[in-house]
Amino acid sequence: MIEVPEIQPDDGDGDGVQIDLISGERMANLRTMEKIRLILDGVHDGNIVILEEGLDPDEESRLIEVTMSEINPEEFTGIEIETYPRPSSDDGGLFNRLMGRESDPDNKLTVIGPANRIETLHKDENLISALVTRQ
Repeated sequence: MIEVPEIQPDDGDGDGVQIDLISGERMANLRTMEKIRLILDGVHDGNIVILEEGLDPDEESRLIEVTMSEINPEEFTGIEIETYPRPSSDDGGLFNRLMGRESDPDNKLTVIGPANRIETLHKDENLISALVTRQ
Protein backbone atom coordinates (compact mmCIF):
# COMPACT_ATOMS: atom_id res chain seq x y z
CA MET A 1 0.00 0.00 0.00
CA ILE A 2 1.27 3.46 -0.90
CA GLU A 3 1.00 6.07 1.81
CA VAL A 4 -0.02 9.54 0.69
CA PRO A 5 1.41 12.37 2.78
CA GLU A 6 -1.12 14.50 4.60
CA ILE A 7 -1.53 17.92 3.04
CA GLN A 8 -1.56 20.78 5.48
CA PRO A 9 -3.98 23.67 4.85
CA ASP A 10 -2.51 26.93 3.61
CA ASP A 11 -1.65 29.26 6.50
CA GLY A 12 -2.79 32.29 4.51
CA ASP A 13 0.71 33.38 3.47
CA GLY A 14 0.47 31.77 0.00
CA ASP A 15 -1.07 33.16 -3.13
CA GLY A 16 -3.22 30.10 -3.78
CA VAL A 17 -6.94 29.54 -3.60
CA GLN A 18 -8.15 26.42 -1.83
CA ILE A 19 -10.79 24.42 -3.69
CA ASP A 20 -12.82 21.89 -1.70
CA LEU A 21 -14.21 19.12 -3.94
CA ILE A 22 -16.99 17.44 -1.97
CA SER A 23 -18.25 14.09 -3.20
CA GLY A 24 -21.91 13.23 -3.47
CA GLU A 25 -21.24 10.26 -1.23
CA ARG A 26 -20.10 12.51 1.63
CA MET A 27 -23.09 14.83 1.22
CA ALA A 28 -25.60 11.97 0.98
CA ASN A 29 -25.16 11.11 4.66
CA LEU A 30 -25.68 14.68 5.92
CA ARG A 31 -28.88 16.47 6.90
CA THR A 32 -29.68 19.78 5.21
CA MET A 33 -28.21 22.01 7.94
CA GLU A 34 -25.06 19.86 8.12
CA LYS A 35 -24.59 20.34 4.37
CA ILE A 36 -25.11 24.08 4.70
CA ARG A 37 -22.63 24.36 7.58
CA LEU A 38 -20.04 22.33 5.66
CA ILE A 39 -20.41 24.64 2.66
CA LEU A 40 -20.52 27.92 4.58
CA ASP A 41 -17.63 27.00 6.87
CA GLY A 42 -15.48 26.47 3.77
CA VAL A 43 -16.66 29.68 2.12
CA HIS A 44 -16.14 31.67 5.36
CA ASP A 45 -12.51 30.47 5.20
CA GLY A 46 -12.25 31.93 1.68
CA ASN A 47 -12.39 28.55 -0.10
CA ILE A 48 -14.19 27.67 -3.31
CA VAL A 49 -16.52 24.72 -2.67
CA ILE A 50 -17.47 22.39 -5.51
CA LEU A 51 -20.28 19.92 -4.89
CA GLU A 52 -20.24 16.85 -7.08
CA GLU A 53 -24.01 16.44 -6.92
CA GLY A 54 -25.26 19.90 -6.04
CA LEU A 55 -28.16 20.62 -3.72
CA ASP A 56 -31.86 20.04 -4.22
CA PRO A 57 -33.98 23.22 -4.62
CA ASP A 58 -35.10 23.25 -0.96
CA GLU A 59 -31.51 22.87 0.27
CA GLU A 60 -30.31 25.61 -2.06
CA SER A 61 -33.07 27.95 -0.81
CA ARG A 62 -32.10 27.19 2.79
CA LEU A 63 -28.42 27.83 1.95
CA ILE A 64 -29.34 31.27 0.61
CA GLU A 65 -31.49 32.03 3.70
CA VAL A 66 -28.71 31.08 6.11
CA THR A 67 -26.14 32.99 4.04
CA MET A 68 -28.28 36.15 4.13
CA SER A 69 -28.53 35.91 7.92
CA GLU A 70 -24.72 35.67 8.24
CA ILE A 71 -23.76 38.58 5.97
CA ASN A 72 -21.53 41.11 7.70
CA PRO A 73 -19.88 43.72 5.42
CA GLU A 74 -16.60 43.66 7.35
CA GLU A 75 -16.24 39.88 7.50
CA PHE A 76 -18.59 37.98 5.17
CA THR A 77 -20.16 39.48 2.06
CA GLY A 78 -22.14 36.40 1.02
CA ILE A 79 -21.76 33.71 -1.61
CA GLU A 80 -21.69 33.34 -5.36
CA ILE A 81 -23.32 30.10 -6.51
CA GLU A 82 -23.50 28.56 -9.98
CA THR A 83 -24.93 25.19 -10.90
CA TYR A 84 -23.87 23.28 -13.96
CA PRO A 85 -26.33 20.59 -15.04
CA ARG A 86 -24.78 17.47 -16.50
CA PRO A 87 -26.31 16.25 -19.74
CA SER A 88 -27.57 12.67 -19.97
CA SER A 89 -24.65 11.83 -22.28
CA ASP A 90 -22.12 12.67 -19.54
CA ASP A 91 -19.25 10.18 -19.41
CA GLY A 92 -18.58 10.71 -15.69
CA GLY A 93 -16.40 13.78 -16.10
CA LEU A 94 -13.20 14.87 -14.45
CA PHE A 95 -14.52 14.85 -10.88
CA ASN A 96 -15.58 11.22 -11.08
CA ARG A 97 -12.34 10.19 -12.74
CA LEU A 98 -10.50 11.92 -9.86
CA MET A 99 -12.68 10.06 -7.35
CA GLY A 100 -12.36 6.76 -9.26
CA ARG A 101 -16.04 6.06 -9.87
CA GLU A 102 -18.86 6.50 -12.33
CA SER A 103 -21.56 9.13 -12.09
CA ASP A 104 -25.35 9.30 -12.15
CA PRO A 105 -26.08 11.40 -15.27
CA ASP A 106 -28.88 13.29 -13.52
CA ASN A 107 -26.45 14.85 -11.04
CA LYS A 108 -25.35 18.45 -11.25
CA LEU A 109 -22.13 20.16 -10.30
CA THR A 110 -22.37 23.25 -8.08
CA VAL A 111 -19.64 25.84 -7.51
CA ILE A 112 -19.92 28.05 -4.42
CA GLY A 113 -17.47 30.71 -3.30
CA PRO A 114 -17.16 33.95 -1.36
CA ALA A 115 -19.01 36.76 -3.16
CA ASN A 116 -16.03 39.08 -2.75
CA ARG A 117 -13.61 36.57 -4.33
CA ILE A 118 -15.50 34.85 -7.15
CA GLU A 119 -17.11 36.53 -10.14
CA THR A 120 -18.95 34.56 -12.80
CA LEU A 121 -17.69 35.73 -16.16
CA HIS A 122 -19.67 33.36 -18.37
CA LYS A 123 -22.10 30.48 -18.00
CA ASP A 124 -23.71 28.36 -20.68
CA GLU A 125 -24.70 24.72 -21.08
CA ASN A 126 -21.07 23.60 -21.48
CA LEU A 127 -19.00 26.01 -19.40
CA ILE A 128 -18.84 28.02 -16.23
CA SER A 129 -16.03 30.56 -16.38
CA ALA A 130 -15.18 32.38 -13.16
CA LEU A 131 -12.57 34.82 -11.98
CA VAL A 132 -11.25 34.11 -8.48
CA THR A 133 -9.36 36.94 -6.81
CA ARG A 134 -7.08 37.06 -3.78
CA GLN A 135 -8.39 38.61 -0.59
